[in-house]
Amino acid sequence: MRKVISLIFFSYLAVSVSGCASSQQAQPKGEMGNLLLAEPAPVNPRSQMAIARYNQVLANATIPDGDRAELLYQRGMLYDSVGLAGLAQYDYTQALQLKPDMAEAYNSIGIHFVQQLDFIQAYEAFDSTLDIDPEYDFAFLNRGIALYYGGRADLAIDDLTTFQTKDETDPFRVLWTFFAKHDIDPVDARAWLVAARPGLNPGHWAVKLVDLFLGTSSETALLNSLIEGISSQKELTDRLCEAYFYLGKYHSALGNKGIASNYFKLALSTNVYDYVEHRYARIELNRLRHPADDTE
Repeated sequence: MRKVISLIFFSYLAVSVSGCASSQQAQPKGEMGNLLLAEPAPVNPRSQMAIARYNQVLANATIPDGDRAELLYQRGMLYDSVGLAGLAQYDYTQALQLKPDMAEAYNSIGIHFVQQLDFIQAYEAFDSTLDIDPEYDFAFLNRGIALYYGGRADLAIDDLTTFQTKDETDPFRVLWTFFAKHDIDPVDARAWLVAARPGLNPGHWAVKLVDLFLGTSSETALLNSLIEGISSQKELTDRLCEAYFYLGKYHSALGNKGIASNYFKLALSTNVYDYVEHRYARIELNRLRHPADDTE
């Protein structure tokens, strides 16, 4: 094991001290035991230098509108990667004013609208992406997620299934489709997940997440496997961001709100800002805290 991997094991991580712990029922023994914690991802100095270079180039007033829009979009992506969401959204907005047919900018700004729970604008942004480029695959994922969090799981299934069928070996695509289906019919969703399982890439670590939701593997087995194939701290942190999020979804479905909340907080603590799992962990936390506020 390389020295760059920092592993910290806890025999037990207490249920969140945010005040809700006292209202939770006692959690099953062993939950979150031997938990592998992530070292938060540092801000990439190359990203910071790249932002500075974009600032210098954009200060040149002679840049054609199309080129300026592209530069604004690229700077927005960099802002997103370092967690400066407000600046990123501003750049996407500016880019679209200069180049209204920029599919990728609509897709990126749509993700921000979802995070802000502004679902109507999110739907419109993803619709615009697909109107401009019907083959923009990730717009199907993002619109599906927007519909899922917007309380329209029946419509989300169509988009998420479209995205999933473009790569039926990807466990993450399968899981998002499963989540939407589960909101409509848990029994049917599980049957669908059982049918999708044999087509997954057996070498992908996240297959173990699918097995966890199917009940054919344990949380302990998953946690013990998370360092398999890892060769750097960054790979470990990225993987843990994903794992924490889906473990949060798993416990949320079981009604273990305290544990689910901790996992979503751990996903946020990784600072992997540009991962889907980091982007939506805060929405999941809000759903746990205010279930009555979920969009119907």
